[in-house]
Amino acid sequence: MTDTLTLIARLTAKPDCAAMLGEALQSLVSPTRAEAGSIDYHLHRDNHDPTVWILYENWRSRADLDAHFEQPYTKAVMARFPDLLAHEMELTFCTMTSPRP
Repeated sequence: MTDTLTLIARLTAKPDCAAMLGEALQSLVSPTRAEAGSIDYHLHRDNHDPTVWILYENWRSRADLDAHFEQPYTKAVMARFPDLLAHEMELTFCTMTSPRP
């Protein structure tokens, strides 16, 4: 059994805030990828609903993900969520069962 953790976060912007949310989330990519516990971190936009942004993240452990949420840049973006999001973000935590390539 591995301690690795996958997080899929689905964030829906208020209709007039989709671009601002995307910019805020994009600002997290480089610093997050540089974190010691980050395996990979990818930002996606829904092909059918441009207000929906999806983060696909893999972490060495839950502790590494928890440390990510304590980073100043993560806290700064999350502090903007009440103004940008249509509703709470949806988080799915899962464990990869197939071997890594």
